[in-house]
Amino acid sequence: MLRIQILIFLTFALIGFSCRPEKSPITSPRKVWTPDQANAWYATKGWLRGSDFIPSSAINQLEMWQAETFDTVTIDRELRWAKDIGFNSMRVYLHHAAWRQDPQAFFHRVDHYLKISDRHGILTMFTLFDDCWNPLFQIGRQPDPKPGIHNSGWLRDPGDALYQDSTLMPVLEEYVKAVLTRFGNDERILLWDLYNEPGNSGYGDRSIPLLKNVFAWARSVNPSQPLSVGYWNDDLKEINRICLEESDVITYHNYNEPSAHQRLIDTLRTLNKPLLCTEYMARTRGSRFQNILPMLKQQNIAAYNWGFVSGKTNTIYAWSDPRPDGSEPPVWFHDILRKDGSPYDTSETNLIRKLTTGEK
Repeated sequence: MLRIQILIFLTFALIGFSCRPEKSPITSPRKVWTPDQANAWYATKGWLRGSDFIPSSAINQLEMWQAETFDTVTIDRELRWAKDIGFNSMRVYLHHAAWRQDPQAFFHRVDHYLKISDRHGILTMFTLFDDCWNPLFQIGRQPDPKPGIHNSGWLRDPGDALYQDSTLMPVLEEYVKAVLTRFGNDERILLWDLYNEPGNSGYGDRSIPLLKNVFAWARSVNPSQPLSVGYWNDDLKEINRICLEESDVITYHNYNEPSAHQRLIDTLRTLNKPLLCTEYMARTRGSRFQNILPMLKQQNIAAYNWGFVSGKTNTIYAWSDPRPDGSEPPVWFHDILRKDGSPYDTSETNLIRKLTTGEK
């Protein structure tokens, strides 16, 4: 069914000439990139690879970005480790509540992060909104991790607040436009991943208004970087249509074993745009570095596994397999390194280095 929907969409798509979007001010929102534009951009990037990144000292996006817990020492150390195994970009979540506290101070911290990542030769893909995990957020001190519980403190953004506060949508518009105005021509930023897994947590089509708005708001700023929202659930038909039609390049999530992952790749390839896998690698589900990363490299698909250094997010534990005693699971679900920088599995880090740096 998805293949048919994509082919119908392609039948009516307009194919333009290859060029980078203009950076000069415009009076109307820029259009979605054509395949020629998208592929011309991608051709300049080489093979992109990295992780979804949060420092091990942060339980969620607010703990990462609030002034009191913005941990540049850990960020610098862990991004150096990322460079050492051959990663060249990271996917990083923001949160509008951290911006709302003090926009200029928030921008200063974002710029500081980008200076650190740039020093290590790592591009950044920022994610603005998210429909996953805890429905409500609170500024200030964040909770301690619940032992053995995957992402026990991760936050949706805006989450249930969007449906409880009728004044929030204009605030979110201001946030998106302010962030992209400030950083929309920043060469340290690879891509704007506008909304993680819209419709998750039972929201379904309730997420469509924000999904449509965030594309419109971002496009009105006309950033030089591409805009995208990842395909992640076959059942969300209208959300999928919007994501695929509105994204400049195609991002997607897949935690399945290779044959199922390849079927999704084959379907998305019909859009004739670059593919970036922004979430994969869940060891107990058959998605591993050994069987997925070489496949993505061979097909020049950008590869971002979930999790880098095991820490307060508890993502070494599987989604539906809690270990309340907090003991280490026999097989890690996500993550690559322990907090001291040593690998969970040296065969994995050796493979990553071989594929990314050519080291044996």
